Amino acid sequence: MLDRPPGPYRVFSDSDVIDHLAGLQRVRDLLGGSPQDWRVRDVADGNLNAVFLVGGPAGGGVCVKQALPYVRVAGESWPLDVNRATYEAAYLSRLAPHVRGLAPELHHYDPRQFVIVMEKLEPHIILRKGLIAGERFLKAPEHVAEYVAQAAFHTSDLAVPFERKAADVALFGQNLALQRITVDLVFTDPYVEVWRNKVVAPLQAWAHALRSDIALKSAVADLRLRYLTQAQSLLHGDLHSGSVMATPDDTRVIDGEFAWVGPTGFDVGNFIAHYVMAWFAKPSHAGKRDAIAAYRDAIAGDIARFWLTFRRRFLDIWRQSDAAGDGLPSAHFSDAAGQARVEAIRRAYVEAIFRDALGYLAIKTIRRIIGYAQIADFLVIEDVNRRAVLQAGALALARALLKRPQDFPDIAALIAALPRYEGAGLDPKRAPQ
Repeated sequence: MLDRPPGPYRVFSDSDVIDHLAGLQRVRDLLGGSPQDWRVRDVADGNLNAVFLVGGPAGGGVCVKQALPYVRVAGESWPLDVNRATYEAAYLSRLAPHVRGLAPELHHYDPRQFVIVMEKLEPHIILRKGLIAGERFLKAPEHVAEYVAQAAFHTSDLAVPFERKAADVALFGQNLALQRITVDLVFTDPYVEVWRNKVVAPLQAWAHALRSDIALKSAVADLRLRYLTQAQSLLHGDLHSGSVMATPDDTRVIDGEFAWVGPTGFDVGNFIAHYVMAWFAKPSHAGKRDAIAAYRDAIAGDIARFWLTFRRRFLDIWRQSDAAGDGLPSAHFSDAAGQARVEAIRRAYVEAIFRDALGYLAIKTIRRIIGYAQIADFLVIEDVNRRAVLQAGALALARALLKRPQDFPDIAALIAALPRYEGAGLDPKRAPQ
């Protein structure tokens, strides 16, 4: 039975979108003209929601996103709570003071129709599509790193009193339907046989190897528990190259409906994971061999730049902040010796985020290759055997990250490992351990 919201909720058509926006004076002013002059395009290409772009004669535009009472790509056979839109709108509002210019502006939220009206991003494209096409977005890694650093610090116990942090935990802790998706599809399903998994025949040996590896599953269990119990900062919860819109000069993070208070490394690792998978997939994308090799080097550089920017900006924000968080009272470290100790604490805090990120990077990689909701980076490769060979390299790296994290002390070690695992092959017993 679908979880229907109270009131006259309906799934919007193009005309419903126009009627809805016509009642919002701020949007009318932005679009200009009259409602009959507005143009509506259905642009939904994700798994969960209806999405429309609306343009008007004044040259302005808005994006209208409605939560559907089911998974869009599955229909009513997979019902889903529409209240997720409430958490996405709350997430946008919560972070707005800290990430202006790095996320779309929220214009309006309707809690009866579960509709978010936000800034239309144009001429932005989905970052993942640009990476597949071989386009360069030099600023995107640094922009996303800035976004995550700002969000991670300003919603943590380092920056806010515990009462404010508790309010975030109480609110986003109710985002249960989407957290069930994360717990099942990310942390659980890939390690068992379940109907949702999408394992192609050439990867059956890898799927079996991962499911039967107790040491690996123990590492996954530890990371799952950290995700569920470590309320470190407010997470986007689904931060990857498909939830970023970009131009060469501007980058915006979108789709915060999986918002959750958890370990900061989850967002960091997820974003890096999708650049890592883009690196592994690239040889079978269109382009000449030399150009592809150069683009892979650029992706590796992007990975390094993202992490190093996050690390630098998080530490800078912390050092420069006068926020009154309860996590580390400044009065305890006011003298010279105390200040030196605080700096050591800061660096240890960030290094712990990196260690968490490596684990979540691995889990996200495994999920996107043998679980549900696989990614276009690999799916655009029509030759299933060729695709599986490339995916096997990414799985071998993920296995190593989970079982031997000590071999990856810094971002340079991660990048250096990429070519080492590329030729792992379809037999996991012969792959680098």
